[in-house]
Amino acid sequence: MGKAMFYHLTRRPLEQALPQLLEASLSRGWKVAVRGPERGRLEWLDEKLWGGRPESFLPHGLSGGPHDAQQPVLLTETADLPNGATCLMAIDGAAVSAEEVNRLERVCLVFNGYEEEAVSVARGQWKTLTGAGCAAEYWSEESGRWEKKAESEGA
Repeated sequence: MGKAMFYHLTRRPLEQALPQLLEASLSRGWKVAVRGPERGRLEWLDEKLWGGRPESFLPHGLSGGPHDAQQPVLLTETADLPNGATCLMAIDGAAVSAEEVNRLERVCLVFNGYEEEAVSVARGQWKTLTGAGCAAEYWSEESGRWEKKAESEGA
């Protein structure tokens, strides 16, 4: 049984915070799917990840290619996980189901703390997932490092 981890971005933008979360997931031996609601945003994120520091290269791909199944990190806007991901990272309010939280090792919901709509969506997702019996944790980087601020044990 997995856990939903909510990451509230208040100090860094997504393109700076996400690589750290991806590296931590890859270090656990997990394949990761990064789900976003819009293809254009994922293409933008793909460019940012390719343009990162050479010493911290993150092997990844944009869904729809011939090698989706082999990608350690796959950026996708669909509900399926063609790379066999055991960790799902949802960005920009992408949908996540309680079934996914319970089936996968980890589901991370990363949201921008300076966008009122993003915070509202994340609150709704927390309520829906914990209401369905999923374990969840809320993490904030407000202090300059990730700190757990809330936890729900689930059913």
